[in-house]
This record gives sequence, structure tokens and C-alpha cells, in this order.
Amino acid sequence: MSKSTDSFHIAAGEAYPLGATVTEEGVNFALFSANAEQVELCLYDTAGKKEIMRIQLREKTDDIWHCAIEGLQAGYCYGYRVYGPFDPSNGHRFNPHKLLIDPYAKQLSSAFTWHESHYAYPADDTELDLAFDTVDSADFMPKAVILEPVGAAAKNTDIVPWNETVIYETHVKGFTKLHKRIPGKERGTYCGLAHPDVIAYLLDLGITTVELLPVQTFVDEHFLVKKGLNNYWGYNTLNFFCPHGPYASTKPDEEFIATVNALHEAGLEVILDVVYNHTAEGNHLGPTLSFRGIDNASYYSLEQSDARFYVNDTGCGNTLNIKHPRVRQLVLDSLRYWAGDLGVDGFRFDLATVMGREADGFNPNGYFFEIVKQDPILATKKLIAEPWDIGPGGYQMGNFPIGWSEWNDKYRDTVRRYWRGDSGVLPEFARRIHGSSDIFEGGGRRPSASVNFIAAHDGFTTRDIVSYNKKHNEDNKEQNQDGHNANFSYNHGIEGPTDNREINQLRLRQQRNLLATLLISQGTPMLNMGDELGRSQQGNNNAYCQDNEINWLNWSSLVYENWQLKSFVRYVLWLRREYPLLQSSTHIHKPHEDGSEQTYNIHWLNVHGEEMSEEEWNNGNEHALCWMLESTAVSDKHCTVTTLFNPLNCNTLFQLPEGWQWRPILDTRNEDGRPSGNYVTGTQAILLMQKSLMMFVGIREIDKADTTS
Repeated sequence: MSKSTDSFHIAAGEAYPLGATVTEEGVNFALFSANAEQVELCLYDTAGKKEIMRIQLREKTDDIWHCAIEGLQAGYCYGYRVYGPFDPSNGHRFNPHKLLIDPYAKQLSSAFTWHESHYAYPADDTELDLAFDTVDSADFMPKAVILEPVGAAAKNTDIVPWNETVIYETHVKGFTKLHKRIPGKERGTYCGLAHPDVIAYLLDLGITTVELLPVQTFVDEHFLVKKGLNNYWGYNTLNFFCPHGPYASTKPDEEFIATVNALHEAGLEVILDVVYNHTAEGNHLGPTLSFRGIDNASYYSLEQSDARFYVNDTGCGNTLNIKHPRVRQLVLDSLRYWAGDLGVDGFRFDLATVMGREADGFNPNGYFFEIVKQDPILATKKLIAEPWDIGPGGYQMGNFPIGWSEWNDKYRDTVRRYWRGDSGVLPEFARRIHGSSDIFEGGGRRPSASVNFIAAHDGFTTRDIVSYNKKHNEDNKEQNQDGHNANFSYNHGIEGPTDNREINQLRLRQQRNLLATLLISQGTPMLNMGDELGRSQQGNNNAYCQDNEINWLNWSSLVYENWQLKSFVRYVLWLRREYPLLQSSTHIHKPHEDGSEQTYNIHWLNVHGEEMSEEEWNNGNEHALCWMLESTAVSDKHCTVTTLFNPLNCNTLFQLPEGWQWRPILDTRNEDGRPSGNYVTGTQAILLMQKSLMMFVGIREIDKADTTS
């Protein structure tokens, strides 16, 4: 129940920390705006419905507007009205008729509701957006909730070394929405993710690290709402501190912390996919919800020729101005909050080139990266870049600082093309499965810097890669014009689902080939949610707006083949852990010419068991390959792991290297990946089935003789 405002006393307050901070005396409020002329704090009751007090912030310190309300307690709600020029051509879009969300809010009172009043210009003036709109938006805006400091999540003591990391990219809602062993109200929530059955599933599979698609509060784009669609992925951030409310069955922050703690107790890490490159306010025709109305010219990168328009390096309408020190502070404060208070173990940065783009272009030694490197909380976290955006010099894979890992799209495309049977990709395939040292090692970075993936949330699932030649995005209601066209997929004769037994068997084997390649490659493997169960998106390669069974993992519909595929992935991940050669922490090369010893060695062999020649590497018609990794470490018992790849449409005879006794440990012909029988090769010749791979472990014959004497 709300207290009488008579018991409140307004004081000057402090400029730090930003946001609403509960103190012994009351609550301190601080808001950055360099260009505002006046700021009003609108205080609401605990339901966020009734405005009970409006206070003009008269104190301004270093562009921070602040006050304190003594006697005020946690639970009340608030918003801001900010006064200043409405002059879009000069970058200013102040409009006090629009209630604004505090960028430092930790919780919102309600879900966001779209309404025409969110626009700061009249609805009939969208061509110019220069007229001033006086319709008040407060009734349709969620209010920030004043919170007591959250109890920090338990510190994760089970940090997984990078070379042992196996990432599972998943969606909080989609992973458990249809899981019938989870209580109904918890399905599709943080609690659902923490359910013992879900945790047991991830551990049994062999996952070490869960990467969650965006969980910072986001909203559906207005154009999607008008089409009856939703933003399912969540790359449309409204606030960088609030856990997304619809994913919670109780209080979002408390439930999120409890989920992180449960995953940590099981030994699992949690990484968040974060979007600090743009916000939900869109382009110059977008709504005024927070940053735009607080200080548009500071928070966003604007076109120098006409500040009415936004720099659009993100393709999402606007670009957050990370170059501004206060905006950079906002991002870093947000990261520290999620890492320090809410307990997450790392971040994957969407369109991360934005984070390093400065006045002269992308700078891997720029302000943002240097601050992160020196920060006592963030420096120890796992940091992953999506190393591209659509701005100038936007593709920066391999150029991020030491300590960062990067999504490797060259790996994705090359492995897809190789198993499709494309010509001329063999040398590229070898580089990608061997840790992409040509991209990362020159900067002193390890194989783990390459986050390898076959499929991710954006694009075809692994099953769809082998089932469709073309995208089928009609359900997105954009005339199938959205989504990229370079999928490097192949339907094997029939588009989409089929009853043809031969095609279905080939598709399953191709899924095993793709997944096995991913999980035995040098680098950090990332598995897309449900790919281990043959999940399909019905050919949709841009399912960002499909909050339905196109995206949700339908556990009850899974058949024998899907569970066998899961068993296959589980087995290959066990092999990855069992043989250290498959997760080397350093790049493996040939022995040094000076004769100095090294623990590991590598051989690239042809079908005759001989070293590949330059002529063979340059022959675009060469496809089959033998990849041999050798260890001289005593603990590995002189172990060698050799993989045979045959992407051809015919069976191929391989001669295994002489001087070794070979035992097969992986065969993608078989549903579970286990070789048929525990045999050791005697002839050293293996007939490898079309479109398949086999892996062998070898012991030198002399070593075997030693062990039997």
C-alpha cells in the first residue's frame, strides 16, 4: 500500500550511482542527459498505475540530473519526462509528453504495450517526423520499479577451461515450452531452464556452457505486432538491466539468479547473448521510449550531414553511440550487473564490430576493449564476438583482442560446402577443422578463439541444411524476401519432408557427418538447440518472428531416429573429452625444423596413406582426406587419432598409415556412431562408405609389442 507523500522529503541527492538506489534515508535518483533543459521525475504507486508525485530535478552535476526522496521505499514505480528542443535536424528529440524508462531500471512494472502515443510526432506526419506531438504516453508505458539491491548470485567455482568448453546455444522459452515433465507455469521460463530434468539432459549430452539468446528486456517491433507476429529471438532491447519479464513465473531478477545458481551447482556455465549495438527505438520514424527522449544526440550515432537520421551500422534502424563515455559507461555498468550481481559467466556480443568502431574505424585496442580487459569483474569472463555488422569495415573476424573468441562463419560455410560435395574446398576445409590458425594464430590467439558452428539460431537448423535447397520463410509475411540465400544446403533430391527411406537415411547420415565434424574439430564447438534431436524449422532460415512450434523444441514428437541422433552426439562429445588431441589448447603444427620436441604432431594424408602433395591440395577435384593428429606425451600412450572423410557419392578405399595398429572409435554409418565390433585393422585398408567419416585411434606397433612382452 502506498505511503502518503507527506512523509517524503526532497533533497539534492547524489550524481552517483546512476539509476534509482535505495539508501538508509530513502531513494536516490540520477539520470544522465547532456542536452536536456529540464528533467521531471514522475513517481507512481506500487502498481505503476497512479502518479502520486512529480518532482523537478534541480541538481545537475557533470551532466547528471539527480535528487533524493527521503522516506521513499522500494516497490514504488517511476518514470521521467525530459524537456528540451524538439529539433530532429540537429539531433534533438525531447518531448515531455512521453514518459521515459530509466536506462538503469532493474525491473519494469508491466509488459510493454504498443500505442500511437509512443511516437513523438503525429501519426499522420511520418514522412517528415518534424512536428511535435502532445499526446501523453504514460498510460501505455511500463514504469521502472524501485528495487532493493539484489542478493548476488553465488560465485561459479567451476570455471571450464576454454579448450574444454562445449557451448549449447538455446532459447529460454523455446527449449522448455513444450516439455511436459516441467510444471505448466514453469514451461518457457527461467525456472523451466533450471528444472532437474533439463539440467540432467544437458549434462548427459556433454554440454559445459549454456548460451542464452537475449534475456535483457526486449519488445516486439510495431510492424510485427500489426502482422500478428512477435519478436521471438529478442534482439530488440528496451532496457539493458532488466531480465525479460515474460520469461519469469515470479520476480524476474530473483528467478534469474536462482536459475543461474542451479546451473552453476550442476557445473554448467551461463553465457548471455547481449545486444549493445542498437535499441528498440528504431530509426528516425521509431518510438520515443527511453534513450531517444532522454538525450538522443548523446545515446545514438547520428549522420553528420543531417542529424535527423541515424547511422545504421546494425541494419536495425539505429546504432548505439559507444564512443560517448556516458553511453560506454552504461554498457559496462550493465555488463558488471549481469556478471557481478546476477552471476553470469560470459557474454556473446551481437554485431560486436560496433563495440570497437571508433572515429578512424574498428580498433581492437579501443576504449571499450581496454576497459573490459582491465575490469576486475569482466576480465575473467568468457567474451565472444559476432565479428561483423553492415557498417564500413564491418567484417572483422580474426581482429578482436586476445582473450576474445569469435563466431567463425567461414567454418560454418566451408563445412557445409564440403559435405555437400562442392569442388575446390578441401584446403579451406582442412584449415577450418584444424582451428583456423590462418585467422587467429597470428595475433597470438589459441584454437578456442574460433567458435565453430554448423547451425545457429539465425539460419537453417542442421536437419534443414540436409533437407532444403531454398529458404521457406512465407510464415514471416515478407513474401519470402527476408533471410539470406547463401545456405550451402542440399535436399538430396526432394525438397522438405519425404517418405523416401533412402533419402531419409542419407539425410540422417549427413547430419551425423556435420555434427561429428563440428565436435571433433579444433576450436570451441557450439551446438544449436535441438540439432542433436533433428529439430526442423520447416525450411525457415530467419525464424526471428515465429514464437510457436516452428521454434519451440517439441519433445513429445521426437521419434527413435531423433533420440539415436542425440545418443550419437553424446558419444562424439565423450570421444572429445576422452582424447585430449581433440581439444588441444594450442595450435598443432609439424615439428620444428630445429628438431625441438613438441607434444603434438599433425599429418594430412591422401587415400593412399601418403602426405598430401601441393598438386593434390590444388586439385579442385580432390575431396577425400585423412587427418592424423599424433601425441608423443607419455600420458597419452603415444596416442594418435586419425579421421577419414569421404564426402563423395561413392565408396572410397583408404590406406591407413603403416607402423600403427588402428582401432575404430567412430563411424557415421551407424546410428549411434559406434563402430560395428571392436576390431583392429590388419590389412590397413578401409573401404569408407559414401558420405561418411570414420575415426581411428592408433598405437605404434613397437609400443604395442612393448606392452605385451
